[in-house]
Amino acid sequence: MAATAADIPLQISSDNSSSERRISPAWSISQFKARLEPITGVPASCQRLSLKLASQRPLPIEAADEDATLLARWPLQAYAEVVVTDTRPPGLRPNYTDVSAVPKYELPPDAYEARTDSVLAWKKANHLGRFDPAAPSIEEQKAAASYREVAERHITLNARCRLLPDSDSRRGTVRFVGDVDEIPGVGAWIGVELDEPTGKNDGSVKGTRYFECRGNCGVFVRPERVEVGEFEVLDELGEDEEF
Repeated sequence: MAATAADIPLQISSDNSSSERRISPAWSISQFKARLEPITGVPASCQRLSLKLASQRPLPIEAADEDATLLARWPLQAYAEVVVTDTRPPGLRPNYTDVSAVPKYELPPDAYEARTDSVLAWKKANHLGRFDPAAPSIEEQKAAASYREVAERHITLNARCRLLPDSDSRRGTVRFVGDVDEIPGVGAWIGVELDEPTGKNDGSVKGTRYFECRGNCGVFVRPERVEVGEFEVLDELGEDEEF
């Protein structure tokens, strides 16, 4: 039906839908419900309607004779909300938003790679992304990211630091920044000389020395575990304790 000057735009809301519709006050309640059924998925006989106007209490849209009662009886205002409630028991209401049980077609990876009209084929043809021979490898990207982390955290040699997370209370001094071939994984490692012997080494790894420190005062961690700052040496015993 074409819109007329008397039509009023209303917001129609239900559990499964929300949309703006133009409503004619000349419609009966029955006509209105019939038009709402394909919009909301709620059968006309199971609809309970209410009109919400700003902060006022919702007004039920109902009558003893819904075939003869027109919507003009209610104070319809532009962009007011009509709420459609499904009166059926929850177990009988179709769930139009849960698509987990809907059968889906999944294209096998090898079939997708064999297609010539896919995004993957376009990337291959144009040498983009991982198909760019000049693009850095994943290992190179990881290494570059770790050194960016070093720069962003202002980690420099001889800087005072503490280890993260906050539950790790150890403090120390940065003694090494760089690759450690003896430890698996690419990218920067931070060698820290701890204030207390709570580390794992003396600044060497598998016979290769990276910095000098006392036994068990050395540790190697990734940049994200280091916070640089004016961290004083902790006094574990306190001023009033004797030793």
